Amino acid sequence: MFKPLRGTQDLPPEEMAKRLRVFEVFREVAESYGYQPFEAPSMESWELLTLKSGEDVARQIYFFKDKAGRDVGLRFDLTIGLARYVASRRDLPLPFKRYSIGKVWRYERPSAGRRLREFYQADVDVVGSPSPLSDAEVVAVAVDCLRRLGLGDLTVRVNDRRILEGFIKLSGASKSLSLDIFRAIDKLDKIGVEGVEEELMKLGLKREQVEKLLDLISLRGDPDDTLQKLENRLRGVDVGVDGCRALRKLVDYCGCMGIRDIVTVDASLARGLDYYTGPIFEVHVVGDEDVGSVAGGGRYDTLIKLCGGKPTPATGISLGVERIVLIMERRGLFQKLESVVDVYVAPVGKGVGKALEASRMLREAGLKVYVDLMGRKLSKQLEQASKLGVRAVVIVGSREAERGVVALRDMKQGVQREVGLGRLVEEVMSIVQPPRRRGRSS
Repeated sequence: MFKPLRGTQDLPPEEMAKRLRVFEVFREVAESYGYQPFEAPSMESWELLTLKSGEDVARQIYFFKDKAGRDVGLRFDLTIGLARYVASRRDLPLPFKRYSIGKVWRYERPSAGRRLREFYQADVDVVGSPSPLSDAEVVAVAVDCLRRLGLGDLTVRVNDRRILEGFIKLSGASKSLSLDIFRAIDKLDKIGVEGVEEELMKLGLKREQVEKLLDLISLRGDPDDTLQKLENRLRGVDVGVDGCRALRKLVDYCGCMGIRDIVTVDASLARGLDYYTGPIFEVHVVGDEDVGSVAGGGRYDTLIKLCGGKPTPATGISLGVERIVLIMERRGLFQKLESVVDVYVAPVGKGVGKALEASRMLREAGLKVYVDLMGRKLSKQLEQASKLGVRAVVIVGSREAERGVVALRDMKQGVQREVGLGRLVEEVMSIVQPPRRRGRSS
């Protein structure tokens, strides 16, 4: 008996419906902010994938040679393909605001927060704008999406890579070790302060340098107070001061967007990917911190140039769909999922022809119609309709077919009435309101 490979999973209808719910809300929110859909290939060249991913991520990439002997790999995120695309499009109107939903692959040990090696992400990115307003907007998109999904108790951690660069300069550590130091700090939530201390010592830092760095990254809290402390510590270190200024603007814009009250400046936030250059951010659900961040991202102003394009500022955020689904399951937020079927059409005996005619009329009206294909007894068909969560059932037997009518059953009310084909759509609509006709999800 074959099973899915470790770190992968089958998604039967009831599980896929949960993800589709997240996709639907994400798409609605992204489009409400003016983002457009974009999809890049799932495979890219090994050279591109390892361009600025970082050593840890590079080790997790699914790598292989294709039949032409070329080194290729599966994408580890949805950003690298976007950067390659933008680099190749000299005529692309900017800013380019895109959203994307797709699978990514990372060969890492499955855990509670990331149980899979194949999983969905949902991204929004702004290419072409250097303004912190674009950073604030992608954060707002993520927060808006999570709130509409029922995850209202959120916290947003923000920092800036330039602040961390300033810390490295203040500590006296070598600038050449910056990316290694970032990766070590990024492990703080997983291995704790002592673990990070050990990682930094392995890099060759002196004890006093490590203590200085750990003291600096301990600063976190209310944006105004924390940024003031950071500016005092970084006085005279231009790169760090620039990071503080950018964060102040980011926080101000978050205030204008109504989310400042959930923003915390956290000097220990580093993010693991090497391509980040400025503001970075993560979103957590309060009470479910063990799952890890449910969204994260930042500014990557040099990546498109590294991909062969002209210097182009860019920023974005990625939502971890599997983590979101996990938390929503814990909180019982999928109990009211809509059925993917609006109407069940039940042919009985010689009523198949009229049943198919009725189903065609309903589909042309925009309804999602399930027709029994097994020739089962009516009782079995009603049982199936109930399992599918369908509200309206259209029954067409031999007698109904001869008279040009159907029996319309309201499964919720438990009542049934006879309806002529000419009024079928109208009568079904009085029972069924398809999800798309109910307005946006709340």
